[in-house]
Amino acid sequence: MACLHANGWGFYAHRLINYQAVFLLPPEMMVLYKPNINFLAEHAVDADKRRYIVEAEASRHYIDLDRYGNFPFDSLPKVWDSAVAKFGEDTLTAHGIVPWHVQAMMSRLTKAFADRNQQQILKLSADIGHYISDAHVPLHACSNYNGQQTNQQGIHAFWESRIPELLAETEFDLWLGTSAYIDKPGTFIWNIVLQSAAAADTVLQMEASLSNKISPDQKFAFEERLGKISRQYSSYFSRQYNNALQGMVERRLRQSMFAVASYWYTAWVNAGKPNLQNLNNTEPTATETADYEALNKAWQSGKMLGREH
Repeated sequence: MACLHANGWGFYAHRLINYQAVFLLPPEMMVLYKPNINFLAEHAVDADKRRYIVEAEASRHYIDLDRYGNFPFDSLPKVWDSAVAKFGEDTLTAHGIVPWHVQAMMSRLTKAFADRNQQQILKLSADIGHYISDAHVPLHACSNYNGQQTNQQGIHAFWESRIPELLAETEFDLWLGTSAYIDKPGTFIWNIVLQSAAAADTVLQMEASLSNKISPDQKFAFEERLGKISRQYSSYFSRQYNNALQGMVERRLRQSMFAVASYWYTAWVNAGKPNLQNLNNTEPTATETADYEALNKAWQSGKMLGREH
């Protein structure tokens, strides 16, 4: 089977999440986000592209909670400074820091709103959307992130890329209501990763159970993916797996969209609800444009640094 990098939700789903999240925003935010919806969708994957030039980037996308004991992982302090004091920064980084990084990104986005810096608002909105979405992926919350410990290599991209690409546009209901203010963003993101960790065993066990019942020639097939014919998990097996999970992928997609929009909204409110029709830095500078071009070049021609997770 063709190897698929485990890039969070996969490029398709990350773009879809940021795109759909825009429609959950109030009119006061829509005036900025709707005209820039394609930017937010396209740059939803910049965080994954940075993994080709920044080695420290990888740990910002996951947290191996099972390294800290059993659910609900009470041995791990949820406050960064307390966690560092107990385990050390090197250990925390080695096992992933996504819930803490989301909080850091939230502070940066709030400042960008307060500074009325349009380019930073858009860039940071795209980026935080990526990390929040990654936190919703069950295999981003356990050390067996690609089934490598249970002879299930490839399950990561199967769950987060193959299923959404096959079913999102035709079978999933991805229209939600509106975003909501998050009173405690730190608690909110920790609840998300705990939900992901609780679902990780089901993700692995359901695939293993189906694989024992379905023959390899039904499990894999040469089918079209992103405009190319390749050997991959068959449509039949993918639908059987999605049914066995009882809609988990769809639920986590929907929850990702709501969470992304709600973090955007909360940052805007916390910054004092600035008028988004009267901002500074409305066009990217030459440096910002060059940075985007360098990122794309590194991604297209480079090698991923750090863990593929």
